[in-house]
Amino acid sequence: MKTWKLVSGILSIILFIMVAFQSCAVGIGNTLGETGEVGGSAGIIVAIMLLAGGIVSIATRKGGKGGNIALIVLFGIGALLGYGLAGSYSDLYIWATWCLINVILAIVSLIKNK
Repeated sequence: MKTWKLVSGILSIILFIMVAFQSCAVGIGNTLGETGEVGGSAGIIVAIMLLAGGIVSIATRKGGKGGNIALIVLFGIGALLGYGLAGSYSDLYIWATWCLINVILAIVSLIKNK
């Protein structure tokens, strides 16, 4: 699971950049189009959760159940907000799925270390 946490952390930090830029563009589009959707704002929060989760994943890759619990909470918030508030921002479902995959693997790592 150490390798997964390192790779997951690096990918999450890289995805943070993509999601943040995409979400800014979607947020501007939502504002200019006056659609009333909050997909861009939700995307920014998902991006922040990806960054925080990536940092925690890299920092806690050598063990400890506290790190896995933190990963479950951070990526879980990202997944819930991504699925719940995406609206017409369909790429947010992809990023929320990445967060959900990380939650599932953190649960597996938590159970495996018992």
